[in-house]
Amino acid sequence: MPGLSDTEREAIEAGDVWWDADLFTGDPDWNKLLAVPAATLTEAEQQFLDGPVAQLCSMLNEWDITWAHGDLPEPVWRFMREQRFFGMIIPQSYGGLGFSPYAHSEVVRRISAYSVTAGVTVMVPNSLGPGELLLQFGTPEQRDYWLPRLADGTEVPCFGLTSPEAGSDAASMTDTGVVCRQVVDGQEVLGIRLNWHKRYITLGPVATVLGLAFKLHDPDGLLGGPADIGISVALVPTDAPGVTIGRRHLPSMQVFQNGPNQGKDVFVPLDALIGGPAKAGHGWQMLMSALAAGRGISLPSLSAAAAVYCAHVTGMYARVRQQFGIPVGRFEGVQEKLGRLAANAYLVEAARRLTCAALNQGQKPAVVSAIMKYHATERMRESVNDAMDVHGGKAVIDGPANYLGSLYRAVPIAITVEGANILTRCLIIFGQGAIRAHPYLMREVTALGDSDETRGAQAFHEVFWKHMGHAARNTLRAWGRAWTGGLLARAPATGPTARHYRRLGRYASAFALLADAAMGSLGGALKRREMLSARLGDILAELYLLSAVLKRWEDEGRRHVDLPLVHWCMDDGCARIETRIDQVLANLPARPLAWLLRAMVLPVRLNRGPSDALTRECADLLLAPSATRDRLAADLQRGDGADPVAQLERAFALVNAVQPLHDRLRREGVRDWREARRGGAITDDQARQIEAAEQAVAQVVAVDDFAPGAFERGAA
Repeated sequence: MPGLSDTEREAIEAGDVWWDADLFTGDPDWNKLLAVPAATLTEAEQQFLDGPVAQLCSMLNEWDITWAHGDLPEPVWRFMREQRFFGMIIPQSYGGLGFSPYAHSEVVRRISAYSVTAGVTVMVPNSLGPGELLLQFGTPEQRDYWLPRLADGTEVPCFGLTSPEAGSDAASMTDTGVVCRQVVDGQEVLGIRLNWHKRYITLGPVATVLGLAFKLHDPDGLLGGPADIGISVALVPTDAPGVTIGRRHLPSMQVFQNGPNQGKDVFVPLDALIGGPAKAGHGWQMLMSALAAGRGISLPSLSAAAAVYCAHVTGMYARVRQQFGIPVGRFEGVQEKLGRLAANAYLVEAARRLTCAALNQGQKPAVVSAIMKYHATERMRESVNDAMDVHGGKAVIDGPANYLGSLYRAVPIAITVEGANILTRCLIIFGQGAIRAHPYLMREVTALGDSDETRGAQAFHEVFWKHMGHAARNTLRAWGRAWTGGLLARAPATGPTARHYRRLGRYASAFALLADAAMGSLGGALKRREMLSARLGDILAELYLLSAVLKRWEDEGRRHVDLPLVHWCMDDGCARIETRIDQVLANLPARPLAWLLRAMVLPVRLNRGPSDALTRECADLLLAPSATRDRLAADLQRGDGADPVAQLERAFALVNAVQPLHDRLRREGVRDWREARRGGAITDDQARQIEAAEQAVAQVVAVDDFAPGAFERGAA
């Protein structure tokens, strides 16, 4: 049985379990999933999206932000403060907007489609930071003072966790606080002397208040407890003596405010601790609790925006751009990319909505949030790369006309922050999920750690035999479902998706059996077998993502025109699951056990991924206007405007509008529409429509060039 350190236990106990726990049983209750109310917006939230958010988006030009200003322009900062974008999660009673997690996610998603810089700037104050921590753990006095000032932008917050010595391993930070007494304004004050060096801190260079994580020590016993109290969190005004802040990092050429900060013998009173002295030493627990929800909103929202945006613009470009006399979107090599883009957009958006539905109900699903952080950003990376491939030189040449370059440069940031993806995949998703979401394992670990050995042994044996009964039932279930191709699994409905529920039921049984087998055969060594743990986590994650796809199709009214996307996601996801099962079995150290498990859960490979025909069908959804395409674009269309994406949308509409004319001329053997106009085959009005479409396409395919002196460098 794997042992747990204090930091591991606090991380595992943070947040809640949700649908991930159902998947871990091996027999998920689909009716329970389908009964989850779809996330919706209130009237006030919708008005905010239609009003201030739309107005903010119209003020954003990512090229100018990056290359002309190196920051958001001051009118944008002022507008964000005035409209309380930094106070979305703060209740109205404190002057904030009091938005739901879904509304918060929607705001970030829409802004990020216009500007990553603006999206991150809005995202961070509403994610892990002073606002969230004060809401959960602050004293009434702290909330009354700080929350109104954070809501109206009087105070700009940042949160300092990462240091040069401790990145993902935050428990190894060397930033310290020592409890001491110091004379302030003629009065002796009990407080903390802080010394720190932080880096990678978003909003740090412009922040007025720093949420600081550090290790608190009380060598003189002034608090009456241990000398080493542990990780704690305090609010530090950035104008306090000894604070050095203002210098900037340049993360992957993205100009959102990010930089290092340091503190040298900075004194703050004891009530600067978030939650007051009672929360001293509880910092790690506080951070993990805040991340349990926040990690499921911020980057997944940005990633969903990126996936949908890439599908939207790439489909349009592949339709209007011609080579060899036909749209490039008709070439099968391009269709392979387009089909995946369409399906990824559908899947990531489905998972975002399902996760927000859980958050709206008050859940804090820590494992699901980790799944979303990793897999949403990885699908973002895949989508951006596919979009770049299809656009070719159009996406390579930077300039105001390039609507993909900034997003491409932002991908490594999403992969790295809020838990680097390698760490999240290898250590958190299954490593945390196996203990927290498993029906019995957490209770077994707790029993083994009981200080009362007699009570612990009794509790352990009681849970252990329940675990064994569960494992026996699941073994039979997994074997029966595998050998019947899932026919014995339950489906909540009939129709075109019933077989998909049965497939997922089959793989959930296989996953639960493999998880028990891996933990039983490896014990605590499983924590060090990170590749094996990562593959098990991948299976759990695919089960969650595919559950979200089926839920979205039901929530949107079971539209048959959307089925190609559903089928593609399911075929691709099931093939990924079988690949990971195969890899787990190939690398399980206990070889006889692996051979037996293979015969039981994967006797043959049934899923090879989406067919070429299905991929073409999904690609076609991006190449012409339709209700399905509009649902896929999910409110990210630009409409009127002069920006490059709005120009692309106009060209797309014009090209599709004149296509019937081109088809008729082709049938009549006429190659040149000008010749057709001269011969009377088309009217002057029709000729003007074709000419307008050609001019719009020429504008879209054009790339930028610059004067010879444009790239002369100044001093850094």
